[in-house]
Amino acid sequence: MDFFKTIPLHMDFEGQHRAEKLSRIIITVFGLVGLVWGYIIQQFSQTVYILAAGFLLTSILTIPPWPMYRKKPLKWQPARDIDSNSKDSNKGKKKK
Repeated sequence: MDFFKTIPLHMDFEGQHRAEKLSRIIITVFGLVGLVWGYIIQQFSQTVYILAAGFLLTSILTIPPWPMYRKKPLKWQPARDIDSNSKDSNKGKKKK
């Protein structure tokens, strides 16, 4: 079970942009190729099969968080302790 906890499940913003761009390109290319091929052989089913293959390839390449989508992670600020912040803010206030 510890093995599954070590698998990264995130994708950074640059990676999301790259994955979306790649998916649009692949689906468009496969759609155009399928449309042309289906027109040449006069079978619309071949167009659908080629488009389905493009969708499958796109899903394999873009849904999992591959390392190419995790190159620029965000640098988060460290978490603040709420209890110590509320005590510090009370010390700074002067009563009138």
